[in-house]
Amino acid sequence: MSLALVHSRARAGVNAPAVRIEVLLSGGLPHTQMVGLPETAVRESRDRVRAAIVCSQFEFPQRRITINLAPADLPKEGGRFDLAIALGILAASGQIDAQLLSRYEFLGELALTGELRGVNGVLPAALAAARLDRTLIVPPENAAEAGLAGHADVRVARTLLEVCAGLGERELPRAMPVDIAGSPMADLRDVRGQPQARRALEVAAAGGHHLLLIGTPGCGKTLLASRLPGILPDATDAEALETATVTACSGHGIDATRWRQRPYRSPHHTASAASLVGGGCHESR
Repeated sequence: MSLALVHSRARAGVNAPAVRIEVLLSGGLPHTQMVGLPETAVRESRDRVRAAIVCSQFEFPQRRITINLAPADLPKEGGRFDLAIALGILAASGQIDAQLLSRYEFLGELALTGELRGVNGVLPAALAAARLDRTLIVPPENAAEAGLAGHADVRVARTLLEVCAGLGERELPRAMPVDIAGSPMADLRDVRGQPQARRALEVAAAGGHHLLLIGTPGCGKTLLASRLPGILPDATDAEALETATVTACSGHGIDATRWRQRPYRSPHHTASAASLVGGGCHESR
């Protein structure tokens, strides 16, 4: 009987709660059991992990394997735990050193070939890992996003084999943010007339006030509102990071060229109140 512990992160809104992946190898007929409130995509990781381990020239243990995703009352979803589960199985079977895993956290979906695929919500996980002074290992697709957390130690690996090599003497490359040079924004000089509305925009921007535009269709409300971010000051590091965290969890990716710019969204006039405040399934937002 052997036990291994691996650290990972779930996704709960804009937070990244810690998940401890416990892998136990015991006697009995070969069987893999997963507990800890996993959804269907998480339960299916058993087949992805098995294929990835075999294709990476490791041996999948022919024993009874119990995988516990703790805490048990936190729902687990997606393929983000694939890499951590695979490493737990390898550590419990003695194919890698289990003692090295305590300093790391792992995120990434595994392909059948052992390659790592990107997941959503990596930036909150990088910030949370940095608070515990742990190194986060992510797929290449998430490198630019995770690199925005400048004080975090985030490493990038392309395959399961690279991750195992990076736990030893080989050092994995650090995740770096892409060029964050600002892109031009809509300018208030495009607006002709509307002196009162322009004045209201300037007062709201200067004083940090809320703004409500009311008028008939076609009078210029959307045009004016889209010019408001152009007269706002650039976001601070904390504000930009908070905005990027929300965007990272939306699943639509982060536009690094607008890193410092205030966000702007133009909802359709038929949008419901629930959609305006972000109601509905979080996977579709």
